[in-house]
Amino acid sequence: MVKKLQKMSADKKSGPQLSGAVKESAQQIWLAGLGAFSKAQEEGGKVFETLVKEGLSIQRKTQAVAEEKISVATSRMASMATDIQSKAGNQWDKLETIFEDRVAKALNKLGVPSAKDVDALIARIDELNRNVQKMGAKAPTKPAAKAPAKTAAKPAAKKAAAKRPAARKTP
Repeated sequence: MVKKLQKMSADKKSGPQLSGAVKESAQQIWLAGLGAFSKAQEEGGKVFETLVKEGLSIQRKTQAVAEEKISVATSRMASMATDIQSKAGNQWDKLETIFEDRVAKALNKLGVPSAKDVDALIARIDELNRNVQKMGAKAPTKPAAKAPAKTAAKPAAKKAAAKRPAARKTP
C-alpha cells in the first residue's frame, strides 16, 4: 500500500488518482480495524478465560514454591535459634558455675561453713542424739544419789579460779 502511494506521488501526473488512492487506503485501514475489533470480540472471551486459567496455574505454582522456600527458611531459622539458645545456655551454666565456685572460696576464706559442712554436722548431731537416747534407755532406773548443791559448787569454783593464770602487767 505504501509502495503504491510512493509510486503515484513520484508520477505526479494525476492528483485525483492520488487522492482516490489515499481514500481507498484509509478505507482499507478502517475496515481492517473493524475486522480486528470484531475478531477480538468473538475470541476475546475465550482468550480472556484462557489467560485467567494460565494465570491461576502460574499463581498456584509460585505460591507452592514460595511456601516451600518459606518452610525451608523457617526450619533453618528454628535450627539456628536452637543452636544459639543451647550455646547461650551453656555459657550461662559456665558463668554460674564460676560464680558459685568463687563465692564458695570467698566464704571458705572467711570461715563460713558450707552447706555440705552444715549437713554433715546435722547428721552427726542426729547420730549423737540417737546414741544418747539408746544410752538413756539402757541406764538403770535407780535414782542417783543427790549431793548438796551448795557444797559441790564451791569446790568447783575454787578449782576454776586456781587454774586461771595471773594477769600480767605490761611495763
